[in-house]
Amino acid sequence: MQKKPYTTTWLCVLATLTALGPFSIDMYLSALPSMAKDLHVTTTSIASTLPAYFMGLAFGQLIYGPLTDHFGRRKPLFIGLALYILASLVCVFATQLEVLIIARVAQALGGCVGVVVARSAIRDRLEGAEAAQAFSSLMAVQGLAPVLAPLFGSLVLAYFDWRAIFGFLFALGAIAFIFSWFQFPETLPASRRKKHTFSSAIKGYIELIQDSRFIIPSVASGLLMGLMFTYINSASELFIDQLHTSTALFSILFSVNAFGLVIVANINRILSKKHAPLQLLKFGGTIQLVATLFLLAIAFLGQVSIITLMFGLFFMVACVGFVAPNATVLALASQGQRAGQASALLGALQFFFGLISGVVLTVLPLDLMHNMTLIMLVYCMVGVLLIWKIRG
Repeated sequence: MQKKPYTTTWLCVLATLTALGPFSIDMYLSALPSMAKDLHVTTTSIASTLPAYFMGLAFGQLIYGPLTDHFGRRKPLFIGLALYILASLVCVFATQLEVLIIARVAQALGGCVGVVVARSAIRDRLEGAEAAQAFSSLMAVQGLAPVLAPLFGSLVLAYFDWRAIFGFLFALGAIAFIFSWFQFPETLPASRRKKHTFSSAIKGYIELIQDSRFIIPSVASGLLMGLMFTYINSASELFIDQLHTSTALFSILFSVNAFGLVIVANINRILSKKHAPLQLLKFGGTIQLVATLFLLAIAFLGQVSIITLMFGLFFMVACVGFVAPNATVLALASQGQRAGQASALLGALQFFFGLISGVVLTVLPLDLMHNMTLIMLVYCMVGVLLIWKIRG
């Protein structure tokens, strides 16, 4: 039997790094109403910390891409993790919304290095079907984070206030730092590094945008994952404030949707041995479109309930397990030495659409459910159209 080019421990390190994002996003969602009360602002205002985090994730990855291609994967990783740890500590002691927003942006700027390094490290070592299986394994392990995060958040809130959640994130960042220091070897040797200046980094991004093999699957992935981020931006207010669920029930419902993603990611890992990434990507995108149309229908027919909403959201979120790993494989397949920069732009696009949806949700004139489903419809239709333009 041929030995795997990676170990389970190495994959767990990558999963820990990428779990920082889901935990930082999902763990405090059920706490938003109590945070709003404590800081004397509205839930809508406190929810602005979500698009603030997405902004940090989007722009931070664009910075780390060239840095990880230039200096290797380890040095930028530890600088970013140190920033994440410090920003988490500021969140713990924040007493004003403005301070919390700035700290959340800094937290994202630090934590997003883990996503860039994880994807780049896989691309450094693996290609083709092996890369697809590794990405799927990573997503399956990483997918446990949004299952566990809201449950942990709800458990913390049962005994402590919302600040303890950011204390947990501080500890998680420290664990990721220590774990990576001892278990994550450099995957990009000096001979393969791409020397960058500011102008060459900008030029590299322009070349990536002009490369249809990269930009089409990347934008498609960003839009289809943007469906999930639109849901995340809306979830707390929609379930807790409008459907009047308890924080405990909200955490369970959120975890159910996330668990669907874990299941599909594992199915994708199995299917990727016999089916091409483009086939699986088209399949996942098509199911997301059907789920989005269902959500739009219940919104405009006035049939929104916990059951109908969860039915549509489950399939929409779960199929990210098809979309994300296969779009990533297709986008990074031909990027070679600039894998770090390509990985950064890919990730930035995903969170950019999450940022846009968070802003648009607050300016559209309809109620939250209608606004959410209309944004999802636009994202999904354009994303699926782009998928069908990808050449196999």
